[in-house]
Amino acid sequence: MADEVAIGLRALAAAASLIGAGLPIFVLLHGPLLDRSSRRIRSALVPAAVVALTLTLLHALIEPVRLAGTWSGAFDVSLHALLLQSDFGTAIVIRLFGLALIAVCLRKSGRGGERFAIAGAVLVAASFALMGHTASDPQRWLLAPLLFVHLIAIAFWFGSLWPLAVAARFESAAVAGAIVARFSRTALGVVPLILLAGLAMSVLLLPGLSSLRTPYGVLLITKLVGFAMLMALAALNKWRLASGVSLGDQSSVTAFRWSILVEWLMIFVVIIVTAVMTGLYSPE
Repeated sequence: MADEVAIGLRALAAAASLIGAGLPIFVLLHGPLLDRSSRRIRSALVPAAVVALTLTLLHALIEPVRLAGTWSGAFDVSLHALLLQSDFGTAIVIRLFGLALIAVCLRKSGRGGERFAIAGAVLVAASFALMGHTASDPQRWLLAPLLFVHLIAIAFWFGSLWPLAVAARFESAAVAGAIVARFSRTALGVVPLILLAGLAMSVLLLPGLSSLRTPYGVLLITKLVGFAMLMALAALNKWRLASGVSLGDQSSVTAFRWSILVEWLMIFVVIIVTAVMTGLYSPE
């Protein structure tokens, strides 16, 4: 049960951190276009960062339970000290600092605070590369940048979905269409990096094709299938629904918002699979 709770918190903290990092990226890129939805979206930025910070801290506090194999590990000061001195501890501290930077900077009005918040988003994405398989592998000099690109792209995508749904609901057809169009243009260059960086990391981490039959490999294939389904949904949004949103067609707006919800849930499922894959298994 301790493993399940720790992995669950790991997934929740990772998802919340990526959303917390992605929201300021969305606002920086699309802020000038926002009108009726601006206040709703901007008011969620600081709470999202605080929720992510809280979940990350809870994950750090519960992680010793996995090491001890019993709930008493949560109160073992020596285990907490051991983790704090490890790559895990370094990564958590940097992530907490990044999320705190986002929360503090976004409390300030204006574009200046949003730009500084991007530095926090960069720290959040970079923190994931400081622990786990990429940090312990001899080729970490290549794996770490690949993982950073992989995660900052996911943060951009994951953090943009809720604001897009809000904009589609509250903005005029012209403004909503412009926001969706700008996001689609940016996503066209950013989202493929998720797949390319992920495939490159898999090639570097897996000893051979036979590793695809291990639990790690099966979960990796599951991630790839999930990504393919996400790309199909994204294509639907871009080629079939975006034009209807720009014309103010209510059926298209409703379908677009439902499609985004499904997209959001699927990304979260992929993050859960990743947490299980990296938390319980090894490429070797």
